[in-house]
Amino acid sequence: MAAALCAELSPGEIPAEALAGAERGVIAVQAALRMRGTPYSWGGGGPAGPSFGIGRGAGTRGFDCSGLAEYAWSRAGARIGGDTSAQWNAGIHVPRSQIRPGDLIFFASNPASPATIHHVGIAIDATRIVHAPFTGSTVRIDTWAGVPSREREFIGVVRPA
Repeated sequence: MAAALCAELSPGEIPAEALAGAERGVIAVQAALRMRGTPYSWGGGGPAGPSFGIGRGAGTRGFDCSGLAEYAWSRAGARIGGDTSAQWNAGIHVPRSQIRPGDLIFFASNPASPATIHHVGIAIDATRIVHAPFTGSTVRIDTWAGVPSREREFIGVVRPA
């Protein structure tokens, strides 16, 4: 598994120690990485893959952030729900220092209140996520750790069960 994920990324992008014990998470990351370039679609995506969204996403076949997470984890055999609220409760909360590939990284308007969660990404490692960021963008890899706006909104990490 670790070798397969590493083949998806540039050499040296994921430290080998980060992959230990993360087989299902690696499958989820691989699935999400295969969707790079897929358009963002508000309300789009789910276990079956990209779909037409709702509202602003009605005319676009793709993923929103939670749809991508649901798709990726369905490929790994886990049901995590189709929205960030369900996904926040779909596994164990782990310390930031223990992030592994596949963990769900959540962001909220008010990091003291899970009711304000507005975004989820899938950890590649402790600093990068693959996600569907916003209307007009595509599924991509971004650094979140050390980015002031993301650091201010970071609320926690969930490892799906």
